[in-house]
Parts: sequence; structure tokens; C-alpha cells
Amino acid sequence: MDNKCLGALGEAIAATYLHRNGYSVLVKNFKVKIGEIDLIVKDKDVLVFVEVKTRRSLKFGNAAEAVNYYKQRKIIKVAQWYLQQKNMLDQPCRFDVVEVYYENTENYRVHQIKNAFEVC
Repeated sequence: MDNKCLGALGEAIAATYLHRNGYSVLVKNFKVKIGEIDLIVKDKDVLVFVEVKTRRSLKFGNAAEAVNYYKQRKIIKVAQWYLQQKNMLDQPCRFDVVEVYYENTENYRVHQIKNAFEVC
């Protein structure tokens, strides 16, 4: 399985995980010129912008480490664009990272990091 397929599978696993944990999945793969957000979900009254990182192993570090400062700034800009376009600038929101560690269809682990980073 190539990295693109692995990433898509990880995003599907993350969406299912979030749905099973009471989140409403609003948008998958929100793309604009400046970037993309993997999932936009609702946790009660809070809009959550989710970056999904999928790994087969910890050989290259944990998945969340891949969401560096540059990636965070990009996600924040896309989220701000989304909020402006939807006229939701007063909407409470947060940024989560969901890590998916995938070995095979029967053996994977999901870890959610709530409030993984903030708008500074």
C-alpha cells in the first residue's frame, strides 16, 4: 500500500473513530488553494479542525511530530478561511491531531490529541 492510500485509509479510520465517539463529521478533505484540512467535525458546540497522521511504525517518530509549526500555521489559515466563508468567525473551535498507527485491517490503533495546537 502506497503512502497516499495509507493516508486515505487513516482518514477513514479517524472519521469512523470520531463518529463513534459522538462527533458529527461535517467535511472530509476540505481543500482550498492555500492548503487542506483532513476533517472538520463538531464536538457538541465546538467546531474541530482535525489533522490526521497515519503511520505504520514509530521508526520515523510519532505521527503528531509531523504536525510541525509550519503545518500548524497552514491549517490555521485554512480554518480561518473556512470560518470566514461560512460566516462563523464567532464559532468556538479547536485544533486536534488524530494519530492512526496501522499494521493491517484488523490491527490498528487510534490516538486523539485534543487542542494539539492553538492560534497564537
